[in-house]
Amino acid sequence: MHLVRVQRERLFELRVSAVTISPARMKKPMFLFYFSISLAIASSALYHFVAKSTPSNVNFTVSLLVTYAVAFLVTLIGFFFFPATNGILAEIKQLNWASIGLAIAVVGIEFGFLLTYRSGWNLGIAAVLVNVVASLILVPVAIFIFKDRISWVNILGILVCLAGLAMLNWKR
Repeated sequence: MHLVRVQRERLFELRVSAVTISPARMKKPMFLFYFSISLAIASSALYHFVAKSTPSNVNFTVSLLVTYAVAFLVTLIGFFFFPATNGILAEIKQLNWASIGLAIAVVGIEFGFLLTYRSGWNLGIAAVLVNVVASLILVPVAIFIFKDRISWVNILGILVCLAGLAMLNWKR
């Protein structure tokens, strides 16, 4: 009986702590919330600008080798800001298939966009088209695998995306 009472008290504490968050505790998550999306947006814009600016006479695999070497160095510098507290080997043991899948996806994105821009696609159209179509493909994944919920407003937004795709591909 004592265990049940302690669990109820702990549950109450969790509920209360979730409701009464001090302003100091709110600032960090909100900063991270906005900083992370801003970083992703700025990096995505920079990515497309740089991918479009990559010389077309350079072998794109050599270009990607240099890209990944620099990315490796930048990631190593990241250890100063986000150290592996349990050690690198302990962290590696916790990895799953997603790290390999992410590597394959990143290489596919890189090859795909370098070839897309070399074949003559416009910077604004290609980036928007790929991101909207990828987002639309992820909707059923989000619903059925990750159990995300979508509202009628979200469905309306999806329809707007489809209309936008039609407008992007409209012949002048």
